[in-house]
Amino acid sequence: MTRTITPTLQRLDLRRDVPAGGIRCSEALGGPDFLEEWRTRLAGWLLREFGAAPPRTADAYLVAWYLHVPAYAGAMLLHHERRVPSLRPAELAFRLGAGRPYPEDLAVLGDEFWCLPTDPGSAAPGATVVHDERALAAVLRARYTAHAARFVEAYAPISRFGRRTLWATATDALDSALWGADRAGGTPEGVADATLVLDQRYPPLTSASTVRLADHGWTRRRESCCFSYLLPAESECDGCPRTCSR
Repeated sequence: MTRTITPTLQRLDLRRDVPAGGIRCSEALGGPDFLEEWRTRLAGWLLREFGAAPPRTADAYLVAWYLHVPAYAGAMLLHHERRVPSLRPAELAFRLGAGRPYPEDLAVLGDEFWCLPTDPGSAAPGATVVHDERALAAVLRARYTAHAARFVEAYAPISRFGRRTLWATATDALDSALWGADRAGGTPEGVADATLVLDQRYPPLTSASTVRLADHGWTRRRESCCFSYLLPAESECDGCPRTCSR
């Protein structure tokens, strides 16, 4: 497969207002209407791009693309600032692209964050200081898992997938975002934050980090399938659970 299921977000802003044309995650999860409309738009995009829109593929893309929002926000701020934002659905917002309906712009709203004692903003009213990086990693896991649980509750009734598959995709989103933040920040192997946050399995997440060194370089084994192989002329992705041994 040549196209990635989670393209890079174009903007990550710390702000108090929702981006123009955007939506708070709490509103997106407030009922089935937005999610169903998004899935319909996504199916239309798949049809234009590939000539087919298998329902399972559209479903899988929506799950991965939504969960990339809290995962990306948490991973990037952890890596670059050693901070964790609240990640509550009311304090994250995103805007879908006009063509490809991917969350292109992401806004972290509000002033609450967790940080280390050495953080220059540790005395700010919204700051909660934790004693070390392991404690900060635990906060990120907890905040992300709480947001993912809200998504699973909202989307499970209209999804073609069971809850185990939804949580597998949530695990992939967090592990991939942490690995990507490391690589974007110049960590040679790109595994430091992924192994810090996902050093073991923390249910309902379905595995520890699966980033590993293979013969062709660093890679990761996916916990969930994106069903891109159902698209014309596409095959299984690298690390696909359908083809990758555990």
